[in-house]
Amino acid sequence: MYTWQLIDVQGTGQLQRIEQEQPQPGPGEVLVKMRAASLNHRDLYILEEMGTLKIAEPVIPLSDGAGEVAVCGEGSRRFQVGDRVVLPCFPHWLEGRPRQEVLPARGEPGTPGVLTDYLVAREEELLALPAYLTYAEGATLPVAGLTAWNALVSGRLQAGETVLIQGTGGVSVFGIQLAKASGARVIVTSRHDEKLARARELDADETINTTKTQHWDEEVQKLTAGRGADHILEVGGAETIARSLRSVSLGGYICLIGGLGGFSGPVEFSELRDRLAIVQTIYAGSRAVFAQLNDFIAQHKIHPIIDRSFPVEQAKEAFAYLAEGKHFGKVVITWPQA
Repeated sequence: MYTWQLIDVQGTGQLQRIEQEQPQPGPGEVLVKMRAASLNHRDLYILEEMGTLKIAEPVIPLSDGAGEVAVCGEGSRRFQVGDRVVLPCFPHWLEGRPRQEVLPARGEPGTPGVLTDYLVAREEELLALPAYLTYAEGATLPVAGLTAWNALVSGRLQAGETVLIQGTGGVSVFGIQLAKASGARVIVTSRHDEKLARARELDADETINTTKTQHWDEEVQKLTAGRGADHILEVGGAETIARSLRSVSLGGYICLIGGLGGFSGPVEFSELRDRLAIVQTIYAGSRAVFAQLNDFIAQHKIHPIIDRSFPVEQAKEAFAYLAEGKHFGKVVITWPQA
């Protein structure tokens, strides 16, 4: 079988394909034949860190995948050979609040990722892939889908409330779909008119081009009659957090998800205090919350939006395409189905 690894080559992270012996499952484990994987911006950060942090050990990348059970280990009862499954980002975070011991995520140093032909997983961590989804669609759920879902349910989203969603990447597009299915009003920001047009095709109620309207926080206040957005999916980081604080409603909820504009910068705590806002960091979620997401999308027959799919042999091209930032929704890698 073949596995992809991130390695440090003279201070630069590079992706290479190597041949390895196929692993075998132990008691309570299953062998999963990978069918699809999806990329997240964290994968680009890890690729960069291979050089900047001088990570010595190779890393099998990617945290999000879906596949088929190929072999069941002794005592395995939850799944059978041939079952379609989704692998969560955090293999040890089964339920409850995050704790340090459950936080190692797939695809980072010390925890192998899913960009490999076969991998062994504990059956208790896996979830059944909703029957109506393809493997590629299922592979988009573990980080992007679950992060958007966890952000909205943690903020106790109610029908009729306003959700401000920044950008049109994987988490943001899931946010549009999940918020609309929940009966919310959705405002989307982007620098690109063509991406905003696609957001409207997903029933976004209002869109703001932040290149043309740089003071977009003022536009949010206008669109909400001065009330502000009840929920904000904040993905811009240091570049956007100040305007998010000026966009949120009194007692509203800001979910810190990404740092596309950087992770370090000043924050006006007086704005936070005056708005009585709740700010929370969200990154994916537990297996139990993942199961709730699966139930919700199945109920509403939500299909994840895939911008582009690459065959596994073109994994390097998939990384390069994600880095360009032209995608709307998710970028995935697929294995042959035969």
